[in-house]
Amino acid sequence: MNTRDTILGKVRSSLHIDPSDAARRKAVEERLKKAAPGIVPARGQLPPAQRVALFAEMAGKLSASVDHVRKATDVPKAVTEYLRGRNLPCAVRMGSDPRLAAMPWGRQRALELRFGPSDGYDEAGVSHAVAAIAETGTLVLTSGPENPTTINFLPEHHIVVVDAADIEGDLETVLARIRSAYGKGRMPRTVNLISGPSRSGDIEQKIILGAHGPRALHIIVVGG
Repeated sequence: MNTRDTILGKVRSSLHIDPSDAARRKAVEERLKKAAPGIVPARGQLPPAQRVALFAEMAGKLSASVDHVRKATDVPKAVTEYLRGRNLPCAVRMGSDPRLAAMPWGRQRALELRFGPSDGYDEAGVSHAVAAIAETGTLVLTSGPENPTTINFLPEHHIVVVDAADIEGDLETVLARIRSAYGKGRMPRTVNLISGPSRSGDIEQKIILGAHGPRALHIIVVGG
């Protein structure tokens, strides 16, 4: 036994701690089970329709544009109209998300679809958010081939689709949903929280959009 072990042993003894790993692990698990939940602001604790309205309001304050469509089949047309309205090339990059794949993109004959991670030369990318947070106007996207993280940051215009039913009031509820969906030990590699387009005020305290990522964020809310 070295000096370190001797000192730690005395500390454990003074605290009446069982030195076995099993006992210590059990004690930690018990403390975690009894942990009190954190305080959740009341602002987002609203009925579904009001949560959607609050999300749109907060996202707008963060320089994001928000569009509403009745059903998922309306999304391709909404994407095309966004591109045309900003005089952008009629082409988008997206991953393999099954929700996006099920949409009738073929009806937009002028729209070119590109698949896979962005190489940095795409003007616009389309992602599907796993959830959104009403109280802050924040989108929540998980990494993976379904929605490559490069699409979140490399295209100049990021178009994000989110179902109205997936807009929660607060961050805590969204994180609990993600843990439940993926299961213990199977969390996604990255969870991106996106609030408005990229911006910076480092130079003369002037806000510059697109400093570290997309300079425009367009959100399409489905349903609600």
